[in-house]
Amino acid sequence: MGSGVSQRLEAIVESATLAITARAKELSARGEKVVDFGVGEPDFPTPAHVVEAAAAAAREYRHHRYTPTAGLPELRRAVAEKTRRDSGYAVDPGQVLITNGAKGAVFTACQALLDPGDEVLLPAPYWVTYPEAVALAGGVTRALPTTVAAGFRVTVEQLEAARTARTKMLVFVSPSNPTGAVYPPDEVAAIGRWAARHGIWVLTDEIYEHLVYGQARFSSIPVAAPEAAERCVVVNGPSKTYAMTGWRVGWMIAPPAVTQAAIRFQSHAASNVANVSQAATLAALEGPTAPVEEMRAAFDRRRREMYRLLSSVPGVEVAEPQGAFYAFPKVSGLLWRPLGHGDLAADDTQLAALLLDRAKVAVVPGEAFGASGYLRFSFALADADLTAGLERVAAYLAEA
Repeated sequence: MGSGVSQRLEAIVESATLAITARAKELSARGEKVVDFGVGEPDFPTPAHVVEAAAAAAREYRHHRYTPTAGLPELRRAVAEKTRRDSGYAVDPGQVLITNGAKGAVFTACQALLDPGDEVLLPAPYWVTYPEAVALAGGVTRALPTTVAAGFRVTVEQLEAARTARTKMLVFVSPSNPTGAVYPPDEVAAIGRWAARHGIWVLTDEIYEHLVYGQARFSSIPVAAPEAAERCVVVNGPSKTYAMTGWRVGWMIAPPAVTQAAIRFQSHAASNVANVSQAATLAALEGPTAPVEEMRAAFDRRRREMYRLLSSVPGVEVAEPQGAFYAFPKVSGLLWRPLGHGDLAADDTQLAALLLDRAKVAVVPGEAFGASGYLRFSFALADADLTAGLERVAAYLAEA
């Protein structure tokens, strides 16, 4: 007899990033000193004024009750204002839906837009959740490979070559998890104009908008290509910018009809997002920006150090990250050649397992992101741990 689990859920693949983190914590609990490059969250605490706002909210009776499905009205207004202020995109609070993390916004947007058989263009490497959210909505993912040599950016020509009569949506991400790539404004505008020209919806994930470095600049598709705005869903949240991953708040901004459909869906799926977390997010969006800049400066410093150290490892090819807090080195040059202890790795998954077991360093294999032959390293960890972990990697590989 079968397990009884639906085929729909049997087909879901566990998040590789969470699985790696769990394995690293398991080893740490046994006394191993593991350096975890797999985690996708800031290593800073949530700013103190945000925590204090949450504590105050917890004492308010109104936050002990159900609130509107779409989110606290004051938070929806704050999100609309923050979006206008930070990206230049003017939206009405009624277009905003507060969700359970940005992951909840991605899932809800797919439920609102996709019918069975609709095709979704997804540049690869991609965040592990996108294809699962598409599949659970009945959609079909069409992955478009990019390379380190091309800066991990898809071109309009690639998009046009992949477009079919069933193409309903493009998932666009800049800055990118897992690659750290940031699209220049002219490329953002060109992609937006292409989507508008063909009536294709764009789900644009802007969760890392404030984490850009050097000469890179964030650009929002509905601003760079206003003609695309009528078919744009913007996904965002406070988790990366304000170190609030555990608070589980995100949002989606969409044309009114899509937002209303998404609200109806969420009314049955989750009622409303936790009120205390919403109050904390309100304090983050309306509060001082100094903590944000301090974190960004630390990530920038770590980014440059990680790039320097990874670039010095023979067999590794790496692009300098421009955004988010990840490096995505190509490691195909390390496969099927002797490693430390005489080990051999046939693919990036085996290489990641060897690095965890031998060097006590946790990384995520590129295969999880639709890009075999790569590894993802997060630089959202303390400077000393980052250096020590990369030195372990280099030492293990040098033992061959």
